[in-house]
Amino acid sequence: MKIAVNTSISTGDLSFSELEELGELVYFRDAPTEELKVLAADCDAIMINKEEITEELLAACPKVKYIGVFATGYNVVNLAACRKRGITVTNVPGYSTNSVAQHVFALLLALYDKIREYTSSVDAGDWVKSRTFNYFPWPTYELYGKTFGILGYGSIGKAVAKIADAFGMNVVVSTRTPPKDCPFKVTDFEELLRVSDVLTLHCPLNSATDKIINERTLSLMKDGAVLINTARGGLIDEAAVRKALDSGKLSGAGVDVVTYEPMRADNPLLGAKNCLITPHVAWCPLEARRRLLQIATDNLKSYLSGSPVNVVS
Repeated sequence: MKIAVNTSISTGDLSFSELEELGELVYFRDAPTEELKVLAADCDAIMINKEEITEELLAACPKVKYIGVFATGYNVVNLAACRKRGITVTNVPGYSTNSVAQHVFALLLALYDKIREYTSSVDAGDWVKSRTFNYFPWPTYELYGKTFGILGYGSIGKAVAKIADAFGMNVVVSTRTPPKDCPFKVTDFEELLRVSDVLTLHCPLNSATDKIINERTLSLMKDGAVLINTARGGLIDEAAVRKALDSGKLSGAGVDVVTYEPMRADNPLLGAKNCLITPHVAWCPLEARRRLLQIATDNLKSYLSGSPVNVVS
C-alpha cells in the first residue's frame, strides 16, 4: 500500500514509524492541489490536514480508496465525490478537547490579567524605573462571579464549563440540542448574549451559525463583555467585532481562528484594541498531536482490517 502523508502536524517531535509499518509512505507538507495531484497519483491512501480533496484531485489519483483527515473537521473533503468513487473518509474526533479548553482560558486570563501589557512593560524597563514595589496602569479583573456564556455544548463546551465552574464563574449554556442532565443553566441564544460577561463559541460553522456574532447580536451583549472564539472564524463578522472593540462595546476579544487562514493582511481584527490573536494553535500541544497521530494511525489500521472506524462518508 502506498500512502501520501502530510507531516505538518509535527515539528520533528512526532514519529511516523507506526504508520510506516502499514505501507510505503510518501511524505509531503501542506501541498497545494497541483503538487498533491502529482505526488499522490499512484497512492492508495492520502492522509491530509487542510488540503482540499476535490473532484479534480481524485480524478488525478484513481487508485485512492482511503482519505484520512488529521483533524476533527472534514469540510475540506468533497464527500460526494468520495462516495461516488467508493472512497472511505475518516476523521479524528475529540483529540484536542482539553487543549482547546485550555487555550480558551489562556486567552481569557491574558485579557483579564493584562498579561501582554504588563510583560511588555516590564521588558521595556518600567518596573526597574518604578518608585514603588508595583504599578498598575492597566486595571485587571477577577473571573470569580462573572457570567460565563457558552454557545455550543459538545465535548469542548462541556470541558470549558467545568473549568469556568472551578473558577467560581456562573456558567450559562445555549445549544441547539437541549442537553440531558446539564448542571448549568440552559437558555436561548439572545438571553445568553444579554447575560454573559464572557461569551465563548463552541458550535459548528454552518448556514445557521455563519456570522452569528454580528452587529445586531453584538448590540444585545453587555457593554464591556469579552468574546472568545476558538471554534471557526466564520462564526463572527470580523468587521463588526472590530467596531465593537474600538468603541468599547467589547472590552476584549481572544481569537484563535479567522475567516480566511492563513490570515490576510486586510483582516479587520489586526490592530484592534484589546484583541489577542493566535494562529490557530489551540489544537496543537504536543500531547494532543501525539493523540491525533495515534488515532489517525489506528483509523487506517481498522480500515485495512475491514472494520473502519470514525468514518464520515
